[in-house]
Amino acid sequence: MGKEDIIARILSDADAEAGKIVETAQKNAADRIAEAEEGAKSLKAETEEEISARAKRISEGKAAAARLDSSKLLLAEKRRVIDEIYARALNALLALGEHESLVLVERLLKENAEEGDEVVFASDYPHALKAARLPVVAEKKLKIGKSQGTGGGFVLRGKACDKDVTFRALLAFDREKSEPALAARLFK
Repeated sequence: MGKEDIIARILSDADAEAGKIVETAQKNAADRIAEAEEGAKSLKAETEEEISARAKRISEGKAAAARLDSSKLLLAEKRRVIDEIYARALNALLALGEHESLVLVERLLKENAEEGDEVVFASDYPHALKAARLPVVAEKKLKIGKSQGTGGGFVLRGKACDKDVTFRALLAFDREKSEPALAARLFK
């Protein structure tokens, strides 16, 4: 064997060895690419699932907030309607004719006044002078104080306690007691 044959053989063996190395490297590269693609698919699926779950939570949160805001608006409107009903009732009580108003005040004095109480009529009660001359005032020895405040009706000042018997206070008491039933009837 000549030198040239030896060189050719060495080159041939080197080419074969290089081919095996390249083939092994290509196989390793293909395996790693396949693993990376599989990992990317898995990561993509997890990410999509997480995004979907987060989007659902956000959507449900927004829907709950919208329902809450809607309920608040509805409640505010219901309160506004009931406020208007009681405002109209107060105006109706303040606008009662003289006879009806005096009958009402006389009944309220009989039910609420104690002997010797001071009656302080509201400044906006138009029949205070005639109410001060009702028979119940003399019967219970009531004193008449200087008019003050608003809301129609009167305040009783007594030895033990004061009683707010203004139309506004009576309506507030009625509202506290009757509002749930009134709301149930109005807003079925």
